[in-house]
Amino acid sequence: MSRALTYIIFVAIALGGGLAIGINNLPGEWYQSLAKPSFNPPNWIFGPVWSVLYVVIGIAGARTWLRGHLSVGMLIWACQMVLNFLWSPFFFGLQMPPVALAIILVLLMVVLAFIGNRWRADRVAALLFVPYAAWVGFATVLNASIAYLN
Repeated sequence: MSRALTYIIFVAIALGGGLAIGINNLPGEWYQSLAKPSFNPPNWIFGPVWSVLYVVIGIAGARTWLRGHLSVGMLIWACQMVLNFLWSPFFFGLQMPPVALAIILVLLMVVLAFIGNRWRADRVAALLFVPYAAWVGFATVLNASIAYLN
């Protein structure tokens, strides 16, 4: 498989999966009725931010795959994708912010583990995950605040 095709597949997995999860777990009335902290961003910002992050996640995944299909880094990347894709169904679909909080806390740890794992092996892949870690950290605080306020 060519390098370009690898990047296309990984971006398609991350972005396509993220869009599919998002479309099937829209915020809706329940979310609108929740008490939210003052720092809650407007709803329109989540789609563009996650779209960019999913492209970056896909690129980091492709870079990791190209350096070793069955590496620890690849396992960590796959694990964070599963956790990422689980969060919305639990938060929005099942309306369970406390369970979603547990998921996103583990997700944050796994994203940080990916950065640590890739730091020496592929600094670019590690750095690509830094904005993702920052956003997941922010989303964790937001999720915790919503769970607390409701």
